[in-house]
Amino acid sequence: MRQRFIGGALLAAAAVLAGADAGRAQAPADTGRGLPVYELPITARAQAPTGIGGLDPPLNAEPTIPIPTGHAGDAGFYTSAEFMFLTQTRTVGYQIVAYRGIVDSTGRITGLPGMYLGSGQPALTTRELGRTTFTPGFRLEVGYKFEGGLQLYANYLQLFDAHYSAGATLASPFARSRPDLTDTFLVAGVFNFSPKFAGPGQKTAFDPPGAGSSNTYGIWDGASTMDIKFTQRFQQADIGGRMPLFQTDYSRVYGMAGGRFAWFFERFGWITTSYDVDGNANPQDAAFYTNTLSQRMYGPFVGCGHEIFLANQFSLSVDLTGAMLLSVVKERVNYELGDRSTEAKRGVNDWGLVPNANAALNLWWYPIEGVQVRVGYQAMSFFNTRAMQEPIGFDMGAMDPKYAIQGFRLLHGFNFGVGLFF
Repeated sequence: MRQRFIGGALLAAAAVLAGADAGRAQAPADTGRGLPVYELPITARAQAPTGIGGLDPPLNAEPTIPIPTGHAGDAGFYTSAEFMFLTQTRTVGYQIVAYRGIVDSTGRITGLPGMYLGSGQPALTTRELGRTTFTPGFRLEVGYKFEGGLQLYANYLQLFDAHYSAGATLASPFARSRPDLTDTFLVAGVFNFSPKFAGPGQKTAFDPPGAGSSNTYGIWDGASTMDIKFTQRFQQADIGGRMPLFQTDYSRVYGMAGGRFAWFFERFGWITTSYDVDGNANPQDAAFYTNTLSQRMYGPFVGCGHEIFLANQFSLSVDLTGAMLLSVVKERVNYELGDRSTEAKRGVNDWGLVPNANAALNLWWYPIEGVQVRVGYQAMSFFNTRAMQEPIGFDMGAMDPKYAIQGFRLLHGFNFGVGLFF
């Protein structure tokens, strides 16, 4: 009896050892990155091979969670959405918009037409638009990964408008003015305008009641309020592909190429209102000035990237791209009366070549199969773009604000996004 019990125990131990040896001898599964994964009772799968960047991520030892995403090594579609928080160079130069005082345009006050009355201190300049700010935005990407590792993709980036504003009114600093109160008025040097821009008939105490026109002729002479506003908007879209070039067990290098579209839209606005002596202003007593600069750029780009696996579920990547873009420039300027009854406008079309270089540093996290999360910092630089050096053209008969070449323009900031592989 004792011998049969010992023999049965030995047979059971031999069976267990044989099963363990068979499990260790099992062939490794290919993850698509050259890294073996041995099949266990609960399979530790590799992450889905694409996402925000469309690249094969490092191994993830977490068990697969039953969500409708792809599986390791599969080809297929992927998509991503990112939140952007960027700032960009504000490309408007310094210009004095208005001064404190009035101009005796008729000569009935001083006996000399065109005589300036007041301190002549600058009341409003473009420098008062304030500091640059960060603006939110988003980037969306869709793509497809093939079995060989090639990915084709299209993405679109949109920043919301950045607004900068400043203004001046009849209330001078600390209520300081001359005895004749001329510093409580604003004046700008607009000329060659239509009589419809004459403004109220009685704007100052120098104007006799019932006069057909004021001694300060024009909406911009003896005005009460002026406001300026500068708006910037940016869009970018890429269509291209990523191709693995070289990889090891812990890093990989990949190339990128395709076509790029970028668009800088900038608008400078100026509103002037003249009130009469009773504090009233009609729509025809206001004038709007608008300067719009639109630069659409098209061209090819090339680049490369390098990803390093830091630890299970985490990696760090650097992407660099360069492009040569053809810029189609549209300059549009116009003055318009407040009641929209009349306007004067002028437009110019031009073009140029704009070199572009982009860089991105991202930390990747692969929490579960088919899901990728990244947070990073990126910078986009453009050379040889146009800028409003002096945004206002005061000659309404031949509006010609001064534009200049902006040698270097930079957008930079942070991004956070999530990608899914289907």
